[in-house]
Amino acid sequence: MRARRLLAIDTTSESGSFALAEGDRVIEEAAVDSPEGFGHVLFDEILRLLSRHGLALKDMDGFAAAAGPGSFTGVRVGLTAAKGLAEANAKQVVAVSNLQALASFGSRPLRAPFIDARRGEIYGAVYDASLELAQEEVVMPYDAWLATLPSGDPELIRGGSAPLAGAVARIAARRFELGLGQDPAAVDANYVRRSDAEILWRAPKIRK
Repeated sequence: MRARRLLAIDTTSESGSFALAEGDRVIEEAAVDSPEGFGHVLFDEILRLLSRHGLALKDMDGFAAAAGPGSFTGVRVGLTAAKGLAEANAKQVVAVSNLQALASFGSRPLRAPFIDARRGEIYGAVYDASLELAQEEVVMPYDAWLATLPSGDPELIRGGSAPLAGAVARIAARRFELGLGQDPAAVDANYVRRSDAEILWRAPKIRK
């Protein structure tokens, strides 16, 4: 039986990527820099990727996208594209957290991926070696986040340098295998809420 063929999309930053995979094997990952956004280049890049392998959108068994956190517009462009392609081809879609995708590059039992959120803050989390959340995804100042990390010397993994679409495809393949693909209408972006610690840190101090 042929492995499920997937197309994965990441447009959550200026350095995006697209990946074609069969099961958890990435056939090709194409990195694309587009400082002006991906709305005007996304579909051409996808079609070029597929054509290099003699494939078309109708040949995909499912679609996946990096769902954030990241640029608001970038997150929406990639996720909307994956949802639209899945809807048009009567397929399911999987949305993958950028932080979980980053954690897949680690090698230690605990991995602490983080992404620049600008304005002096980062998006961060802690995942275990199975890529399950060990500490919730948050947005807060970097030093404050470091102070919340668990003991055990978690591996710090900074986002922004490596393409993510291949990692997104591999994670999505496992979810599809577990029957966790979703109807496109049920998928939403992952903007990450502020942690309780960050809310308390920013709350005005009451003088006694």
